[in-house]
Amino acid sequence: MCRLFAFVSSDHSAARHELGDDGMQSLLSLARLHGDGWGWAGVAEAGQQPDALRSASSAIGDAAFDRAMDAESRAAIVHLRWATAGLPVNDCNAHPFEIDGVAFAHNGSLKPLERLHALLSAESVATLTGTTDSEMYFALIREKVAEGLSLHEATTRVAAMLRDLFPLASLNALLLDDEELIVVHASATSILTDHDLSRLAPLADVLPSEHNEDYFALRWRAGADGTIAIGSTGVAGDGWTALPAESVTAIRLDDRSVSTLELAAEHALHG
Repeated sequence: MCRLFAFVSSDHSAARHELGDDGMQSLLSLARLHGDGWGWAGVAEAGQQPDALRSASSAIGDAAFDRAMDAESRAAIVHLRWATAGLPVNDCNAHPFEIDGVAFAHNGSLKPLERLHALLSAESVATLTGTTDSEMYFALIREKVAEGLSLHEATTRVAAMLRDLFPLASLNALLLDDEELIVVHASATSILTDHDLSRLAPLADVLPSEHNEDYFALRWRAGADGTIAIGSTGVAGDGWTALPAESVTAIRLDDRSVSTLELAAEHALHG
């Protein structure tokens, strides 16, 4: 499980600026738990492919993370990793994954891993560099893009399929390419396991107070200048609104126009 943050700016901005002092303090407090790696991806200008950075180190005290938070971009995504039990903490498993001009970060766990792996084509298996369910999720989306679907349609199609196969999983994810930010908010039936809750308990005093209220929720806000920001619980603050549940939202980088597809509607068409 992980924490997510993203923004699409009206001009150029940086994650630190969009979060503000309180938001950065919350993000760093969350890194005490979500300390199994961090990642950032940003698009300097609409029409340019994203640059991506990732590390298996904790964000706390990492100078490279500080520089990433100050990097100016038109849009960016930030990921703090809390590794699924049993999966290695290394650079290959850190998010965001970036391939074919798309960056991808996920908050959730898809188990059993073997069931997910069996869905992949041999070509997709050959592209895997790590061992995470998240990278496999991303590979499935790329398969649909290769078939001719838009990134928004491909992501919705895959999320709808995985919802049927993994009903308790969180499919929350962020994807960023040269044209749009895609936000998957699909976690309505997701729960933290007893093991997860046991790891949370010792840090109750240092995590944001709302962190456990709805762990998998994703919220968004529009700033006075039109910048749109998205954040996980504990990152999102006062005045943020819940994204539509069980849906995939696309935000264009050039004009910040928004369109949303529902997983249920996708399932009705292709299920």
